[in-house]
Amino acid sequence: MNHLLAAVIYICGIAGLFYLDRDRTVRISKALWLPVLYFCIIGSRPVSSWLGLSPTGTNVQLEGSPFDAAIFGILECASIAALVPRRNKVLRLLAANWPIVLYFFYCLISVTWSSHPEVSLKRWFKSLSDITMVLIVITDARPFTAFRKLICRVGFVLLPTSLLLIKYFEHLGRAYSPIGEIENTGVTTNKNILGVVLLVITLGTLWHVMALVRDKTCANRRRHLVAHCVLLAFGIWLLLTAHSATSMACFCLGAGLMLATNHKWIKRRPSRVQWLCLVLVVGGALTFFFSGQTGVASALGRSATLSGRTDIWAALLPTVPNPIVGAGYESYWIGPGAETLWRTLGQAGWWHPEILVTEAHDGYIEMYLNLGWIGVLLISTVLITGYRRAVAAFKKEPSVGCLMLAYVMVSAVYSITEAGFRSPDPMWIFLLWAIVSSSGLTMGIACESKEPRRTIRKNPSPIAAEQVSWA
Repeated sequence: MNHLLAAVIYICGIAGLFYLDRDRTVRISKALWLPVLYFCIIGSRPVSSWLGLSPTGTNVQLEGSPFDAAIFGILECASIAALVPRRNKVLRLLAANWPIVLYFFYCLISVTWSSHPEVSLKRWFKSLSDITMVLIVITDARPFTAFRKLICRVGFVLLPTSLLLIKYFEHLGRAYSPIGEIENTGVTTNKNILGVVLLVITLGTLWHVMALVRDKTCANRRRHLVAHCVLLAFGIWLLLTAHSATSMACFCLGAGLMLATNHKWIKRRPSRVQWLCLVLVVGGALTFFFSGQTGVASALGRSATLSGRTDIWAALLPTVPNPIVGAGYESYWIGPGAETLWRTLGQAGWWHPEILVTEAHDGYIEMYLNLGWIGVLLISTVLITGYRRAVAAFKKEPSVGCLMLAYVMVSAVYSITEAGFRSPDPMWIFLLWAIVSSSGLTMGIACESKEPRRTIRKNPSPIAAEQVSWA
């Protein structure tokens, strides 16, 4: 098929998905477009890359792109302005989620011992967009409807476009890995980023499809179900073709958890969900213990070294500048520790560190490198608190609590082989959403308000017949 014709067909298909999912009876704040734009950017490529304005030079990692920085700055300022009228809800949510606030505060303090404090400070300010975008969704009058809209708007754009680029624009949708293998990257820059974007969107889509199947009274249920089933099919197909083993395994974990929570055994007593989570954790640990690292890696389609990760971890740990406080927020890879690592791997003669090694491929080790054992303790506190809040939310409202619990569990597992706690990683953002939403739900802040319905009075008078009342 001709490339331009394929692009036109896909664009029409995307427009068709938006048309099928339209709902004029639900009013969502226009501020929701800010997190939609933000996630479309971090879930694909920088705007400068799409426009061919990417910076070049030896100090790109330090200086970044002024064009992209300006765009993120505008989005962050706009998000803060949108939250000002909602400040009462925002302050209550931040007070309830003190582990997250404490984590961000410690990240700010760690800037002082960074090897490049000005770069670290810029990255910290940029990371605030993660929490402000999450708060825009949660403080909406209909927070869970807003989340569904976020998922579908982002998914309708990124997923079909990824498939279009992979099939018909290979110079944009595919790339060679440093070892010469062809990877499907879609709208992103590598298969792992594509995998995590697909993971968080497809999990959210599955949750919405399950809700539509249960709710027989939903208005225009059939066309909504068609649109989201198509999006779910896109997500699963792309997950299979992306060959991101971690994302695929985590999707199976999250999907299995949500499906299991719909079983009568759990529904009758929601407190049993903790036993379900315990079985999943213990089952995974026993599988690893009896099968060994080689067996688990083979099942995931990876080598015994998890695609070289274990060798990286062994070389990384001795290079941390300070085991207690780390190198400073997002500073390890621009500091002397990274240079020591690259020399060590280069001397081994089997790796190309200047191309591949720019993250630890483990969220906990990445945290240790940048923030030391204090950072690992803080992120562990965030995860444990998030799990407890998600369980409480599930007990109160199982229909939405199951998704929050799935994101928390998946994030903890995903970060074993990927740096899932870095900003602006999609997994980190959805973990924040799950934790803050769980707190909001249990506190009665994140609750769906009743949507006014538009009705027309029956009146023989042509003038009165056009009068609109809000029930």
